Amino acid sequence: MSDPVSVESLLEEARLAKAMPPPEERLRLREAAGLTRAQVATAVGVARGTVLAWETGKSDPTPPGRLRYLRLLEGLAELHPAPADPADNPVAALFNDQPYVPVPATAETPAVAVPAALLGLETLRGPDGRAIEGDPGPCVRCGVETTYQSTDGRPLHSGALCQPATTPPVPAASAPAPAVTAPAPVSPVPAPVPTRPQRRSKSAERAEADLMGLIRGAVEHEAERASGDEGAALKALIGRAIPDVMHLFNETRATARYEYTAYPALPDILHKPSKKDPDQIWEARPAYNNPAYSMRAPGADLRVTALDVNAAYLSALKVWLPIGKLEHTTGADGVGPKRSGVHLITPAEWAHPHLPDPLGDREEPGALWITDATLRLLLRLSGPKWGLTGAPTIHESWTSGATENFLDALRKLLVAARSEAIAAGDRLTLEYVKAMYSKFVSTMGESQHNREMVRPDWMHNIHSQAYALHCGRAYKAHQAGLDVVALKHTDELHVTGDWRQVFTEGRGVSELKVKQGDAKTAGEYLVGKVGG
Repeated sequence: MSDPVSVESLLEEARLAKAMPPPEERLRLREAAGLTRAQVATAVGVARGTVLAWETGKSDPTPPGRLRYLRLLEGLAELHPAPADPADNPVAALFNDQPYVPVPATAETPAVAVPAALLGLETLRGPDGRAIEGDPGPCVRCGVETTYQSTDGRPLHSGALCQPATTPPVPAASAPAPAVTAPAPVSPVPAPVPTRPQRRSKSAERAEADLMGLIRGAVEHEAERASGDEGAALKALIGRAIPDVMHLFNETRATARYEYTAYPALPDILHKPSKKDPDQIWEARPAYNNPAYSMRAPGADLRVTALDVNAAYLSALKVWLPIGKLEHTTGADGVGPKRSGVHLITPAEWAHPHLPDPLGDREEPGALWITDATLRLLLRLSGPKWGLTGAPTIHESWTSGATENFLDALRKLLVAARSEAIAAGDRLTLEYVKAMYSKFVSTMGESQHNREMVRPDWMHNIHSQAYALHCGRAYKAHQAGLDVVALKHTDELHVTGDWRQVFTEGRGVSELKVKQGDAKTAGEYLVGKVGG
């Protein structure tokens, strides 16, 4: 009688039979993580030339290295998904000619005819053999929404839930999903009703509802305890904001492979010399006043509008964060599109007094340590499109492979809760959400208020991202013909001219509104030209 087959052995066989990502994707994932072929070869247990052959398509992975290589690629695929639509990148949008309009995850419409290449896609699976879930989107095969992902990072149903199209595709594959906010193309006839409803996995819907329920429940609990005293309820909510947001963060990372608690060793430059000394990383906080304008100048007749940016730090959670052990490099060796950390640079001269310096209000000349978020802004402004400054000289760096999506699930959850509170006129929830994301960022460094997370490298990059986004708004306003009179903090922009032709007005994330002043100014004031 033959030995019984174990569940583990069957899973092992299934994993070995699982389709590998194509060679170009294997190469992309390794480069995105900043790994060398030698590092991959050592981890997988093969020769460096073997990894080269796998990435060029000269050979396919075989046991015993195949399974370890597949696990590595699956982990990298989560950290470095396939590049998204650039229209959903608020940083890049600041430098475009049109105002930034966030694109919902479901806005990407599958092609009318399903290419043969899509029919061979496999669902991305974890080491346990189960399909991995991510952000919902229309399946590349059938157009019906799914939270499962393909091996190349696109939405793809798992197993029999998706039926590859061999006949004309269902209407969902040729018309925008109902959740898309952009207007549908004009059509002479009404769009047909989809043959089957769009759906998300029950587990994803339940998880999202549970987390939103935790936020609502906390507000209801503290409001009830305060017996209608809104001030007391708000004080209690702010007091519990840190542990609450950390719980939400942990829940959004429940199925992720990368454990943020595995703190990498940090270089001395990321530690404060003492409690009284300032951080050694320059975050480039803006404090700009245009020297050409003054409220005291004779003939002050130019009207200025003070604008308020909504949820600046919440938007800044979309930022490239280092996720591995920071490695020291010299020159520009540590700089790359999929790497992040901190850099020692000497900046080029900034010769534009009518525009805020991207390094903020800095008095001391010479070399300084900046974050990757600031460096990306400097490199963009020194590029051929803008040409506003010279490229910085990079002396040394502490960087690792990075991802832009590590905090994205938490960001999207808090954005949804904030939007719901605004729509309902719920001040308690709105202030509670604000306290959660602001304290999450401010205490993730070396703070006695948050012992769960010690990532000063992340904190500095998020702060700098908020400042970089803010400078980007000023440059965008100037490009559109507005004069920038002042740029303050992360959320205050003063301009002359019709700002509504450049930015979207509202209370939503990435929207701007007139800053609330006293009844007399109401966010507007007059200035005059200095020196005629």
